[in-house]
Amino acid sequence: MLDTRSPFSRRIVPWLALGGLILLAFMVVTPFLVPIAWASVLAYASWPVAVRIRRWCRGRDSLAASLTTLLAALTLFLPLLWLIWLAQLELSNVYPALQSFLANPPPVPEHLRGLPWLGNWLTQQQANFAADPEGFSMAIKSWLAAHGNDLATLAGGVGKNLVKMIFVVVILFFFYRDGARIVRELRHVLMHFIGTQVKDYLYTAGTTTRAVVYGVLLTALVQSVVAGLGYWVAGLPSPVMFGVITFVLALIPFGTPLAWGSAGIWLFLQGETSAAIGVWIWGAAVVSQLDNFLRPLFISSVSPVPFLLVLFGVIGGLLAFGLVGLFIGPIVLSVAWAVWREWATHLNDNEIVT
Repeated sequence: MLDTRSPFSRRIVPWLALGGLILLAFMVVTPFLVPIAWASVLAYASWPVAVRIRRWCRGRDSLAASLTTLLAALTLFLPLLWLIWLAQLELSNVYPALQSFLANPPPVPEHLRGLPWLGNWLTQQQANFAADPEGFSMAIKSWLAAHGNDLATLAGGVGKNLVKMIFVVVILFFFYRDGARIVRELRHVLMHFIGTQVKDYLYTAGTTTRAVVYGVLLTALVQSVVAGLGYWVAGLPSPVMFGVITFVLALIPFGTPLAWGSAGIWLFLQGETSAAIGVWIWGAAVVSQLDNFLRPLFISSVSPVPFLLVLFGVIGGLLAFGLVGLFIGPIVLSVAWAVWREWATHLNDNEIVT
């Protein structure tokens, strides 16, 4: 049978079909993009461990991937379960203290009474509460009832994130088992469309991923431990919980002041003025300075990309993609930087001096 289609239609129809297929595939995969991104980051960061376990298993890829995935799951979930258990113990002490506070509200500390506006407002609130404690309790119950939907949304968000973590672990298994083959095929396809310079782009993306993952996580871990020691010395209740909050906020550039600043305010409102000032000084002089020192050290020692570009990627990625954007943002900008350097070098090599 004679094909009566024009050469243009013979070229455009397959591309339209391919574009439609890609669009449909993207629509199907969209709910799993965040778990895939997290699994990609974790798999790349832990790939040296996966390679070593594969050597121990003598090439049995499925067994090696299962053992590595189990290790990754334990690394992800055991600290989380331990922190939940620890938080439950510490929060169990908060309820009796709250009951005691409601039964016998303490007077406003003298150093707070002298503060302009705030001292008068606190004194008035304490007097109102002492005169009508039942009304205060009813106000709390009314607030909880009015914000019940918000609390339910928060609980649902926690449940969704837990499901995403389970998907991350499942995806990790396949990345550990088939990751080398996936990278080879990706490199082959990209070389076909882009050329041999794709090796430089992939190398830059890989080194930046490793640098950002290690830089962000290790810096946040060190900051949280150092801050937790300061909270413990200052006598802050629940220093471990505040340390965990510090770790989460330390993942965000310049986020640690929110943690140690709140801890100092907590101590100040309890009348521990010296301890509060000590926490603020410790946080400003030590905890926050670690971010300025360790993060550039970790990132610049591994990645050839300028630290300022990585900083823009971290903040911009966080605003654009959420927490996983801490890693996606720098990778995107690092690849763009590699492309720019390749173009600039190519132009310099082919520049004609007149």
